[in-house]
Amino acid sequence: MAGSARPSMQELINIRRHAGFVGRRSELDLFRTNFDTRPEDPEHRFVFHIHGNAGVGKTTLVRELVRIAHERQALTVTVDEAVNSVPEVLEALTARFARLGHPLKALDRMLATYRRRRDEASAASLAQPEQGPTAASLTAAQAGLIGLGMVPAVGALAAAVDPAQLARGADQVRAALSTRTGRPEDAQLLSEPIHALTPTLVAELDRVASHAPWIAIFFDTYERTGPFLDTWLRDLVIGGRHGSLPANAVITLSGQGPLDPNCWADHADLVTEIPLAPFTEPEARQLLAAKGVRDEKVVRDVLRLSRRLPVLLSTLAENAARPGDVDDPSATAVERFLKWERDPVRRAAALAGALPRRLNEDIFMSAVSDAGSSDPTALYDWLRTLPFVSESGGFAHYHDVVRDPMLRLRRSVSPDRWRAAHGRLAESFGQRRESAGAGLAYGEQVEREAWWVERLEEIYHLLCAQQRPAFAQALNDGPAACGEGAESARRWAQVFAEAGEATADDALRDWGTGCLAALGDEQRGVEKLLGMLLSRTELDDGARASAFVIRGEERSDAGRYADAFADFDRAIALAPQRARPYTGRALVHRALSQYEQALADHDRAVERRVTGVRAFWHRGETNRIAGHPEAAVVDFDQVLGIDPGHVPALASRARVAHTQGRPAAALADLDLALDIKPDHIWSLVRRAQVRRSLQDTTGAWTDLDRAQTLSPRNPWIVGERGELLRQEGRHTEAIAEYDRALALDPGYSWALGSRAMANEALGRPTQALTDLDRALAMNPSYNWAAQQRERILATTL
Repeated sequence: MAGSARPSMQELINIRRHAGFVGRRSELDLFRTNFDTRPEDPEHRFVFHIHGNAGVGKTTLVRELVRIAHERQALTVTVDEAVNSVPEVLEALTARFARLGHPLKALDRMLATYRRRRDEASAASLAQPEQGPTAASLTAAQAGLIGLGMVPAVGALAAAVDPAQLARGADQVRAALSTRTGRPEDAQLLSEPIHALTPTLVAELDRVASHAPWIAIFFDTYERTGPFLDTWLRDLVIGGRHGSLPANAVITLSGQGPLDPNCWADHADLVTEIPLAPFTEPEARQLLAAKGVRDEKVVRDVLRLSRRLPVLLSTLAENAARPGDVDDPSATAVERFLKWERDPVRRAAALAGALPRRLNEDIFMSAVSDAGSSDPTALYDWLRTLPFVSESGGFAHYHDVVRDPMLRLRRSVSPDRWRAAHGRLAESFGQRRESAGAGLAYGEQVEREAWWVERLEEIYHLLCAQQRPAFAQALNDGPAACGEGAESARRWAQVFAEAGEATADDALRDWGTGCLAALGDEQRGVEKLLGMLLSRTELDDGARASAFVIRGEERSDAGRYADAFADFDRAIALAPQRARPYTGRALVHRALSQYEQALADHDRAVERRVTGVRAFWHRGETNRIAGHPEAAVVDFDQVLGIDPGHVPALASRARVAHTQGRPAAALADLDLALDIKPDHIWSLVRRAQVRRSLQDTTGAWTDLDRAQTLSPRNPWIVGERGELLRQEGRHTEAIAEYDRALALDPGYSWALGSRAMANEALGRPTQALTDLDRALAMNPSYNWAAQQRERILATTL
């Protein structure tokens, strides 16, 4: 039609694939009729599990199920092996729902914070408020620590801290997490991202579900993602800690094997199993007939070679125009496909395109540089139309059933050409990697996702080229991958496993699968992987030092301070010229209130600093906490001289100015911080405090309302709302807010102290003294509470 948008190649490919879809009638009917059954009906299914061997047509069937869901006006999302963690699944969900016109805004904001957490960790964070939540008792302290996944009783503190110290020290352990995240409330994002993010996902999906007939979420290639998604998905389906999915949501899992019985056995009744076998002979013949293959000799040949696997049937049918070599018992489906393709350039291109793990036009051109094509763009367009090529995440991928034998064929026919081809691809990705990290030191490069994307492909091809130094080089990137988090570490480990499969190298494959198994431990997987790396003799001193530093930071975050000290000491012995291990050790001293030792290590870090602001920033925070405001401001000024947009430094400098009685200076820094990062909750609450001190209650309420919208269950924000109400003389309403803050965190001693003041103002000295006694039982060093208690006692005697 004139003036209408022309369909893209991918749209045309999908139309053709749907038009050629045959078989699986019962499976399609089961899924289709489920949308005609109300969720309240006992016959309605909430979870489907498609499973069968590689090549049996699972992804093709999923594509048809997505189409059916679209027909029933369902909002659909498909997730595949491109994700490496629950947060990455959430990223995929928010991106898809936004494209569908139903953005998950609250979750998107939380994910934005999560994405920044590693940057903020390297820049450091703000400490907890001076009068922030504390442990209500020994039991509450231990429960809180368990909730954060950092029980000192299993670490170094077990022998070093008595129960009373443990109760008093809970805040320090929480603060140690905050120093890595940038805001106090980010501690849970770092230590338990699943538990922090999932309730918001549930709430957002529940909201969207009220505006759509159905939500359909598909998890393809679940054999790869199931190990880290199983427990999370099961909990979503059965409900519980995170809430549960809306009733009009349908989940479809598609993978090779059965679901893990350790996870799903008690809930098998909730899952409708859809096992897929190869096509029956009538179904296979129907597919071949639909593609114009009717010669009986050719049909029999294709049936034998394909074993009636749909992906191979479709692949062979593309070129099976005539019989030939029917009696060759050694021929494989891939060899026959290549033999039937008469164009030698296309044959060479199909083999060459199998070498990379993913393809776009640029990568394909590098792969086929020796294929002799004068028009690689047209060649790539042809390749994308083949049945075994699918697209996701902006890249094309071969189906494993086809790619694996192509790799074996290419490797066995000419090992030298195999190594040379992988060497060229490694060089190409190396150039891309250098471009992504141009002008940056290695420590800065590894903090960039774009750098890792190219580096991991470079590693894969170096390993496949079996260049002798490649394994050691790849191992030495391991600590940096761990430093970027479990998702990055998992992608790094996957490279070894896949390169081992491609090269039939058992040692390489076993190392990769062993690393992936270690990362299966949600709480301590990165620490376990770092231990495996430290056991390798191939690790050079620089990488070994990095591994000790990162493991030390992991252990410090978990409150295992003695272990952390040991790791930082080892790192310093290996790399005494580096700043980061001294900063790490300083932060452990700071968490233990050993400020003199902390500042000595900070000074050493500053002396060794090469680039960046990390050393200055951390020293400034320690100076501020230790009661050296002038020195702290000098450090914050140094940070802002290098990076004028450093929001944590602006916020901390504002905090110092406010305590020094300079509210105008504090307000100027906080205004600038919020101009740069409007959703920075710490700055919003601090600006509310400054505005409150300036009697600008309207401005203070605006900031607190915004902060509460961003973090509705943050006890600090709720407590600050109570404080503003108390200043306005609205004592009864203030007490209600303090009660709400204490319900969110029973260990919030500051809220008890403030509630005591509100009770006193209402003429309730007994209740005030009760609150102050409880606050002091929680936190015996809460001097302000002790002073108020003595004052009230003196006036009531």
